[in-house]
Amino acid sequence: MVTAIVFIIILGALIFVHELGHFMVARRNGVKADEFGFGFPPRVFGFFQDEKTKKYKFVWGGKEVKSKNTVYSINWIPLGGFVKIKGENGGEIEESDSFASKKAWPRIKILAAGVVMNFIFAWFLISWALWIGAPEAVENNNANLPGAKIQITEVKADSPASLAGIQIGDEILKADDQESFESVAEIQEYIGLRGGEEIILEMKRGNEVIPVKLVPTKNEGKGIIGVGLAQTAIVSYPFLEAVWRGAVAVYDITMLILMALGGIILSLFAGNGVGADVSGPIGIAILTKQVATLGFVYILQFAALLSINLGIINALPIPALDGGRILFILIEKIKGSPISHKTEHMFHTIGFMLLILLMILVTLRDVVKIIK
Repeated sequence: MVTAIVFIIILGALIFVHELGHFMVARRNGVKADEFGFGFPPRVFGFFQDEKTKKYKFVWGGKEVKSKNTVYSINWIPLGGFVKIKGENGGEIEESDSFASKKAWPRIKILAAGVVMNFIFAWFLISWALWIGAPEAVENNNANLPGAKIQITEVKADSPASLAGIQIGDEILKADDQESFESVAEIQEYIGLRGGEEIILEMKRGNEVIPVKLVPTKNEGKGIIGVGLAQTAIVSYPFLEAVWRGAVAVYDITMLILMALGGIILSLFAGNGVGADVSGPIGIAILTKQVATLGFVYILQFAALLSINLGIINALPIPALDGGRILFILIEKIKGSPISHKTEHMFHTIGFMLLILLMILVTLRDVVKIIK
């Protein structure tokens, strides 16, 4: 239940912030938003400002509202929000407050605003985490820092660690035949001397201590279990430094995601498949469960990572996404005349169907991975 609540809050916040970006920039550029909703329909209730009396009126359920002002609504499905921008689907071209009536640059700004807001939100979350104190890799001689621990930073697929159920973020406390580990080097030496032998590692996951049995495989004469290790501690920064470091972190994460995305695309063209690290909603829900056990700061960082991912995906020049719609506006500018609404709608419909198909395939793969 806790995992479900955290998952809904994170996903809802990311979608809401994205739609808020579209809404704010549309209003600043003189484009009417017919409705701005928290959650997805059906509508519980809404309110809007009456044009004559200037007083706010309530509307219950899905009753249609005819007003020149925006209806702000609360809806039953608590997943983010939505904005209905007047003329965004090509209609009402003659009306001055319609999206379709605006020149190219205002339309591009409105479409790009959701992506920009996702990056700003990630910046805010990471800066907040760095300000209140977040886990950070430190040198092995800093074991006396607050919250110092040795954690798993990577688990390789089909490795002894993966098969034993070890997860990213787990803390290694000790082995069954010695007191404790003081450094990453000590753990590496201990495992390296025991290739082919069964060992028991005492791991801490959230507030739970778990004994894990596994057999290190031999690689060039040394035992390995297929994990990345780092000594971490809770490090906090003054507010302004946290804000600066947050901006740098967003840039670094963005570059890493773009490089990974480029690698996936090259792999597809080479006929090697998508790769094992792409996850759909189920995979993200599983990661949310793992992160939720680690604490609030980890949730903030995880939400920031998802926000950057959402921003990058929406910026891709794929029909049905914001980037795809911007691409059509740029083509319109180059050719000097609008693309027919029918043609654009067809491309966006096909793009949407392909995205849904991709989501289904990725979700099925997540299910297969869970079953295995």
